[in-house]
Amino acid sequence: MAQGLARATGAGEAEHGADLIDRLRLIRSRRVGAVTFHRLVAEHGGVAAALAALPDVARAAGVTDYQPCPVEVARHEASLARACGAIPLLHGAPDYPAGLAGMPDAPPVLWARGRVELLSRPAVAMVGARNASSLGIRMARRLAESLGEAGQVVVSGLARGIDAEAHRAALGTGTVAVLAGGVDVSYPEENASLQARIAEEGCLVSEQPMGLIPQARHFPLRNRLVAGLARAVVVVEAAARSGSLITAREALDMGREVLAVPGHPFDARAAGCNMLIRDGATLVRGASDVLEALGAPATHMAEAADDRPPLPGPVPPRRPLAEVAVLHSLILDRLGPSPLAEDQLIRDLDLPAHRVAPELVALELEGRIARQAGGLLSRLS
Repeated sequence: MAQGLARATGAGEAEHGADLIDRLRLIRSRRVGAVTFHRLVAEHGGVAAALAALPDVARAAGVTDYQPCPVEVARHEASLARACGAIPLLHGAPDYPAGLAGMPDAPPVLWARGRVELLSRPAVAMVGARNASSLGIRMARRLAESLGEAGQVVVSGLARGIDAEAHRAALGTGTVAVLAGGVDVSYPEENASLQARIAEEGCLVSEQPMGLIPQARHFPLRNRLVAGLARAVVVVEAAARSGSLITAREALDMGREVLAVPGHPFDARAAGCNMLIRDGATLVRGASDVLEALGAPATHMAEAADDRPPLPGPVPPRRPLAEVAVLHSLILDRLGPSPLAEDQLIRDLDLPAHRVAPELVALELEGRIARQAGGLLSRLS
């Protein structure tokens, strides 16, 4: 069967090149992720050399009888990609998205379907709740339309709710959908027709193999690519513990702008956005706020003029979001599975209690720490 598969897909290797096949074999090999891929290539001077050395590397790590991904599997993936019209974007090549190139875990191979040139245009990511409210849907639509008219490509993750609405509104001006599964897999099924339209009018992107149906572990990987492809991430609606906040944190780590649409305090779908604004994210009333944060030219701001509602009172001063992220990291570094007293943590950090206490609440709401009886804290993730 393997010989038949090799004969059927051998043309794929000639078309895409041996480098693609070697890259696919290396990244699809067991225990090799993107970071390990880049480290092996750097240590051995190239993809082919890294692939050849992989069994010895595994043996030195105590893994016996290690075999890299078979060449037939890689050839078959290249063949399936060709059949659905997907093209490979290789890390280090001129057409590889610049926003992803510098990431330590940049995908060695990206599969893209549709208008690949959209990946080189200025882009804004929009993410939010799957169970979005009517107001959230309307806001996503208005933002996506206005940002598209101002020359921004809208990037999102093709989830139901906010993501799907942002893609629909930006189809005419340019949208990129980053998938958690293969670019030939419709997921979720209810967005199958939208995904087909994006493949024709926009661009579908994924680092996953052809035919892969996404599992829970694939979505955080997808989220980092959404953040990386854009200059800014706008969160429209998000609960206190949601994938949208993961995307916002990824964007912050990459030095991107993080913006959020405020919501009613009683609406759980607004809790994440309100937390981001509290911690220094730019408050968004319309596309002009996004363009202003990006330093867009005045002409673009005029083109995207919107009817931003006046805020009831002065806008609260922004807290430095990067500073908050650093404090969160310090707190999480100090905590582990074994409980630690809150007052001891504050003493260890050598910071005022009024600075630490709100961030402990935020981390607890995000599900990253747990509070136990007696003022004890422990880390969950």
